[in-house]
Amino acid sequence: MAAQPLNPQNVADTLAVQLERIEKKISVLYEVEDTFYSQVEKSTDAVQVNTRDMKIPVQFAPGGYFGQYNPDGGNLGRGSGPRYENAVIPIVDFRYALEWTKKSEWATSGSTQAIINTFNKNMAAAMPHFRAHMDSMCMTGGNGVLGTITAYSTAGGFDTVVLDVDFGVKLLMEGQKINIYNSALSTQKTVLGEEPEIVFRDVPTKTIRFAAVTPVPAIGDKIVIEGVTGPSPVSLLGVPYHVNNSSTGTWLGFTRSSTPAIRASRVDAGGGGLSLPFPRLALNLLGDRSNNTMKMPNVKAWMHPAQAAAYESLGMLVTTIDKDANSGQGLDLYFGGKMTMAGVPIQQSYKWDKRRIDFLNMDSWGRAELKKPGFYTSDGRKLFEVRGADGGVVTSTLLYLVASWNLFTSNPQENAYIDNLAIPAGYA
Repeated sequence: MAAQPLNPQNVADTLAVQLERIEKKISVLYEVEDTFYSQVEKSTDAVQVNTRDMKIPVQFAPGGYFGQYNPDGGNLGRGSGPRYENAVIPIVDFRYALEWTKKSEWATSGSTQAIINTFNKNMAAAMPHFRAHMDSMCMTGGNGVLGTITAYSTAGGFDTVVLDVDFGVKLLMEGQKINIYNSALSTQKTVLGEEPEIVFRDVPTKTIRFAAVTPVPAIGDKIVIEGVTGPSPVSLLGVPYHVNNSSTGTWLGFTRSSTPAIRASRVDAGGGGLSLPFPRLALNLLGDRSNNTMKMPNVKAWMHPAQAAAYESLGMLVTTIDKDANSGQGLDLYFGGKMTMAGVPIQQSYKWDKRRIDFLNMDSWGRAELKKPGFYTSDGRKLFEVRGADGGVVTSTLLYLVASWNLFTSNPQENAYIDNLAIPAGYA
């Protein structure tokens, strides 16, 4: 028998006995932001409602006739009283469905099997993810639109779309199912129950990808939340719905054209960059409509960090920084601490419209709530098995988070906004 060649042991020969190293810290490669939703949740108590639409009493006129009279036997005349009407806000039902197989649960249940217990991780992460979706809905205008398509391509059975620069893909998450509507929201291109799932999401390029749909998406089409159906979809009434100076359409049942009191104040930047007169004008318009801004100490300026950067740039043009060489201070050419704009605290959110700044009286905002965010339960159970077509148990587990609520402001004219702002270089 021929002798076997003697080769030196190489790396491939030792792979079977090498220990596998896995970093125990799990990096979260997506955003879980709920900045605005959290503040509305903390600043006000939810108004508990039943299955009927919530009514918000609104006083449109103070009542009473004011004028001069003759006290020497003159007639004082008749009087009048305040006029009250009701704004009506509906409840929107949301759910977050999480599912995993039993084998994946068993394989990660102990410290000797995996670096995390996926069952515990799933339970703990569900609510922050749900809240992040709720925060995204607060940025929408009552129609569930989460983005507008500006470019489209298809390859390998997948559609790739680029979304508008105002929000990009910030209101969406990978793994989320979506609807596609035409630009007028009059035609639903996707079928209820067959909504495509986002399998790729890239924030810098504002791009998402999903399984190809028919008819194909077109430029101007809208990406809409899963679960709506039919023309003119209806969803959560977010900030753009309430803070609007339009004289067309309606607000909570009132006709905007004939009810000026329900319109917010607007400053149109005309596509130009942020300048100092804009915020002052917006706040003065707000004060003029509400009569006394001193009664509104909780006004905040909400904006994307892009506009906060534009504001900081204005400050740098007129600021001199003096440093004492012996003080031990480091160099920082940027403003620290909390920023204010015309005396109003600035609140930044990466989900905010990049072209817009909203001055909101947070005391006038609230939540109409039928079911606060929490687990869907049945007979005390939070976890549910899946059933097959034959009635047998499928080895998967379902967990649901649900909420039934809507967002409202009790006085739209206590809010103002600047829109059509230019987006600073690098942020578009």
